[in-house]
Amino acid sequence: MRRDGSGRKDFSVCGVYVGSGSYVFSVSNNAITLYHIKLLFMLQPKLENEDGNGESRQLNQAVFKDDDRLLAKLLSQERYRKFINTKSGWGIPGTPLRMAASRGHLRCLEVLLAHGAEVDSLDVKAQTPLFTAVSGKYLNCVLALLKAGANPNGSMYNNCSPVLTAAREGDVQILKELLRHGAEVNARSKVLLWASNASVSSGPLYLSAVYGHLDCFKVLLLYGADPNYNCTDEKLFRRIKQPKTVLEMCLRHGCGVEYIQLLIDFGANVYLPTLIIEKTTKQNEAVELLLKERGCPKSLMSQCRLAIRTHLKKINKIHCIDDLEMPPVLKNFLKYRTAPTRSLTF
Repeated sequence: MRRDGSGRKDFSVCGVYVGSGSYVFSVSNNAITLYHIKLLFMLQPKLENEDGNGESRQLNQAVFKDDDRLLAKLLSQERYRKFINTKSGWGIPGTPLRMAASRGHLRCLEVLLAHGAEVDSLDVKAQTPLFTAVSGKYLNCVLALLKAGANPNGSMYNNCSPVLTAAREGDVQILKELLRHGAEVNARSKVLLWASNASVSSGPLYLSAVYGHLDCFKVLLLYGADPNYNCTDEKLFRRIKQPKTVLEMCLRHGCGVEYIQLLIDFGANVYLPTLIIEKTTKQNEAVELLLKERGCPKSLMSQCRLAIRTHLKKINKIHCIDDLEMPPVLKNFLKYRTAPTRSLTF
């Protein structure tokens, strides 16, 4: 809040930038609502009473030292358990669970969860313990948190997410686990729709391509990422003035023919990109592949695969291909592992 010379309160900007370029909220036009005040206070650490400072400090020290036995001993006492979700500490105040997740202290993390720690508690950056575990690339902690019911999409108040982080960092194993537990594979605005920085070109598919993580790129497509704009959120998409397709972004960044071929195989609309031919050989090869595809329609077999996968995605069953009643060779074909032989009969 500011005051100008006339003493007028000016709430023209009230926002909090958080890690990885995420933006929690933004207010403009000289307006602020009770929602923003509530959100701001919700993310602040609660003040501890004087009697609880010692207990909270001891819990944090046990986690910091990765002393799970001491932590379990402390939490066996009611006077310590009531501070299990207290936010404290220097830098970014957070709960003991956040500290365990951010440091990869699996045993302490499991002790905290067993004693009722809030699995999706937020720090002042609106980040969950799962988000910090993903950022630290602690797969075992990620698995433990997901098993305990952590939201694989992270916090609704933070426009960054565990999936975006894993895709950017190229951590394919963590990415698979997040998607297997139901994480959103497409870009989706989690802040209010009037936020000024909404963009589909920062979705997980875009990030994995730009950072050169081909394995993550393929995993995202296998789990149903939209190959055109990596976005199925119509409200978000309508707000983008000139959206760029994943194909176009791959061409601009010289991602190579492997990315273009995958997008084509997974049903990207090859007529959407505006081709800009550069002098680099790598991009010319990709452009040639795209132009060739424009002149050759997909085979009926490929069209059938795309139709089946599209339907499975709509009913949230894209991960259930192995449960379909069909020959293994067709299941593998649907998962882009093998192609059926021409002699296959039905």
